[in-house]
Amino acid sequence: MAALTRFLVWTALLTGVAVGVLRLTALRWVRLPENDPVLETSVLPTLEGGDLIVLWRLGRPSFGDLVLCPEPHVPERYVIGRIIAEGGDKVHLKEGKPFVNERQLIVDRRCDPPQFSFPHPDRPSEQVDQQCGWEEMGSALHMMGDPQIGKIVAEDRQYEVPDGHWFLLSDNRHFSYDSRDFGYIDASTCKELVLTRLVSRRGWTDAKRRITYIQ
Repeated sequence: MAALTRFLVWTALLTGVAVGVLRLTALRWVRLPENDPVLETSVLPTLEGGDLIVLWRLGRPSFGDLVLCPEPHVPERYVIGRIIAEGGDKVHLKEGKPFVNERQLIVDRRCDPPQFSFPHPDRPSEQVDQQCGWEEMGSALHMMGDPQIGKIVAEDRQYEVPDGHWFLLSDNRHFSYDSRDFGYIDASTCKELVLTRLVSRRGWTDAKRRITYIQ
């Protein structure tokens, strides 16, 4: 019995040390706010307000990664977006659909379920229904909110990304908070990749959204 107790104690200590080292060097976890409707809406359908997410802090994020970065003009606030272009790339958003160096990002198929709903960020009593699709970016697929909502058509915009910077795009293309709003992101300030959602705001009982690898 004493041997088992010592084993359990040492296992707990070593696990605690390993988690501590990872926490200091490689990992960080963040609970997404539930009082910031602009940010909350922009991360749908991949994430949602109240999610507890794990961030990977080693290495350099790349094309297609979902990252958490300081907002360029308000450093104490963070933004979450997907890297779709880097220095020298040209971005064309045509009716909300992204083209990078004249190549359109392809929507592979609809999600299951194909639609999601959320409160309008400016008018919380109004519910918005939006289509969900799987978009191909690099060698990975991720969920995105289709910008074609009823008669709403996003404006046409073009950008050329300066050296050392990234262009971030929200997964929710119409209700977004991304480089269209705050400009290009200095790549040297943006080092945290969204790796996993541990649990949603509904807790461990929300089986569909717990321990979810984020693409």
